[in-house]
Amino acid sequence: MFRYRSFLPLLLLPLVVAGLLGFHYIGGSHLKTELWQVFGLLVALAGLGVRAFTGATVPAGTSSRNTVRQVADALNTTGMYSVVRHPLYCGNYLMWLGFVLAFLPWWMVLLVTCVFALYYERIMFAEEAFLRQQYGASFEDWAAVTPAFLPRWRQWRPPSLPFSWKSVLRREYAGFLGICFAFFVGDVAGESVVQGRLTYERHWAALVVFALVASVVLRTLRRHTKVLTVEGR
Repeated sequence: MFRYRSFLPLLLLPLVVAGLLGFHYIGGSHLKTELWQVFGLLVALAGLGVRAFTGATVPAGTSSRNTVRQVADALNTTGMYSVVRHPLYCGNYLMWLGFVLAFLPWWMVLLVTCVFALYYERIMFAEEAFLRQQYGASFEDWAAVTPAFLPRWRQWRPPSLPFSWKSVLRREYAGFLGICFAFFVGDVAGESVVQGRLTYERHWAALVVFALVASVVLRTLRRHTKVLTVEGR
């Protein structure tokens, strides 16, 4: 589950398709539906923001996307890690939740929440077992006062490293593209179901084109230049 954690949620795809087939305008209003979808996009972007801020304030060798083995060159306990033990997964949940809120029926919110909790609980357990073995009492002391998933904002401690926009751009462009693409596909499916023909909204198409161009540029810079390189990150 740790190795394939980015792909296993796709097993929910048949239910997502079923939910989209029942898409309808809220109260019969296209405007209300569009505004609600924008709200869903903001929720998803908030999740991306949690991931971005987390990744922008941690040292190299931590909070990585590694899927082969557990890696933790240091125990992060400041910044987002001072209020929640798994901020990246908290961000992931908000990204999923934003899409579900925007395009799917209410029961999918409950289903996705339950599946997410069961699925990621096992991954969190494995990661924490590794950290407990690596850092012993330091991990135990931090875990004893820091919630696993629901942030406790009153115990916020500033991150040990300054915020780095280069780290954000290097790490999260794929997540931004994924959100934009998902909302575009959701819009195409929903509008086509309601109108009975293949159609889409121009603003969602423009957003996904912008995200695609930005992703290509940032991926090129990351792979072939040192523009986005930050020492120690």
